[in-house]
Amino acid sequence: MVLIRSRWLLLSAAFLSAGAEIIITPEPAQPAEGDNVTLAVQGLSGELLAYNWYAGPTLSLSYLVASYIVSTGDETPGPAHTGREAVRPDGGLDIQGALPGHSGTYILQTLNRQFQTEVGYGHMQVYEILAQPVVMANRTALVERRDTLHLTCSSPSPAEVRWFFNGDTLPIAVRLGLSPDGRVLTRHGVRREEAGAYQCEVWNPVSVSRSEPVNLTVYFGPERVAILQDSTARTGCTIRVDFNTSLTLWCVSRSCPEPEYVWAFNGRALRNDQDHLNISGMTAAQEGTYTCIAKNPKTLLSGSASVVVKLSAAAVVMTIVPVPTRPVEGQDVTLTVQGYPKDLLVYAWYRGPASEPNRLLSQLPSGNWIAGPAHTGREVGFPNCSLLVQKLNLTDAGRYTLKTVTLQGKTETLEVELQVAVLGGECWSMTAGHPR
Repeated sequence: MVLIRSRWLLLSAAFLSAGAEIIITPEPAQPAEGDNVTLAVQGLSGELLAYNWYAGPTLSLSYLVASYIVSTGDETPGPAHTGREAVRPDGGLDIQGALPGHSGTYILQTLNRQFQTEVGYGHMQVYEILAQPVVMANRTALVERRDTLHLTCSSPSPAEVRWFFNGDTLPIAVRLGLSPDGRVLTRHGVRREEAGAYQCEVWNPVSVSRSEPVNLTVYFGPERVAILQDSTARTGCTIRVDFNTSLTLWCVSRSCPEPEYVWAFNGRALRNDQDHLNISGMTAAQEGTYTCIAKNPKTLLSGSASVVVKLSAAAVVMTIVPVPTRPVEGQDVTLTVQGYPKDLLVYAWYRGPASEPNRLLSQLPSGNWIAGPAHTGREVGFPNCSLLVQKLNLTDAGRYTLKTVTLQGKTETLEVELQVAVLGGECWSMTAGHPR
């Protein structure tokens, strides 16, 4: 046996058959790491004496896995034997628990009784079970059109790579940013539509493994800043509101993240940092231009929108409200006028009916104060038509009449009954003539 093996190794390179048709195929065809694999042989002919298996590209002794004597079944391991290989009597080679390192070219050399040799070549690829890859990002929050995104699929295996965006295959527009090996995704001037969850997947014919998602945020805006009233865009227009009604203005925009808000009234900042502004009890003093400024703290951009709020012409109703409503003797009271005409020319207060001139308290034409016959020295008029009566006494109780005249000559007369409470709790009205 020793003589046959010695002569076999010496003659192996000298008597190669030119017409070798030996075919070597792995079973299974695409083995996975840990599989038991057989390199099956087809095309053997004649009565064979021995086999040599090589794991390498040439018939070099350093690549010799094992030699096998057919008649005795003796097998001699070679330098390339890993402890997992065994030669079969039919010439095949069994590999127990194949590893990726077993991948490569295999050569079977046969020896017949005429001491002629034939060789067959085969290739086997053992695919590893892939570990989960990891997506690494240069940053996960970027500013639109300003920042560059770099995503790297990190995997110890030289496997194929594919990318997923929000669970679906990466869109073609984004795939254009892939490196030649598919492992690096680069996006210059990232866009808002590219925000979302990114994953990479490594795969080979026997194994697939996908990474955990990396969520990307893209900051943008604010854009299309608008002011809404009742869900209707009101930017750049006039809103007319009924007198003494309430109004809520909403500031909206397209922005990520939600912007910070600043409100202004006629150019003066208001103490309001919310996305809405409440206007309660609409009066003439609240007419004007309301502006919302939206500021994005991430993009450092801002935008604004404005509306003009006015009282509805048909809805302006002038009223007089005593403040306090039930004044006590010795207190001051203001007959507060709400909804006075904006085009006021002159107004006059009367202590009683306006038809009696001697009851004139005061009037204010174009800002000038004129005291009337009924003025006691304790009455003060204001530009908004309101009247202050100081240090009330019981004789101040009764009817007060306001008469207004507009620039268009429209006259309006309004009365109010003032009650004065005695310190003991009774109320007096001079119109009634007795306590009540």
